Amino acid sequence: MLRYKRHYFMADGLNAGPVADEFLQHANEEMGHADQIALRITQLQGAPNFNPDGITDRSHAEYVEGTTLVDMIKEDLVAERIAIESYNEIVRWLGDKDTTTRRLMEEILAVEEEHADDLLSLLADLDK
Repeated sequence: MLRYKRHYFMADGLNAGPVADEFLQHANEEMGHADQIALRITQLQGAPNFNPDGITDRSHAEYVEGTTLVDMIKEDLVAERIAIESYNEIVRWLGDKDTTTRRLMEEILAVEEEHADDLLSLLADLDK
């Protein structure tokens, strides 16, 4: 979410408008995912960790800002692919042990796959 927010504000150039809009949409959806997961954690009697200390250690993807619009899209695409791999692993691990959480992860996974497709489309559009 933080990377997408930064890219939204830093997007620059002739093609920046639609790309920035996509970054903002993805940022908002990623924040929604965090909220959904935090809610599920509390439903399971846990405590979500929103402490900014150690956030980079808990992150699956490295935080790379990117300097150009194309770099930003590529960095977001790398992060989405890592997220897709992570959510797939979580879904497999959950199996039938917790079907409610598994369904939540599958729903989030579907959105992450859409994000990756969106980013690939943006790259293709910029290549034209």
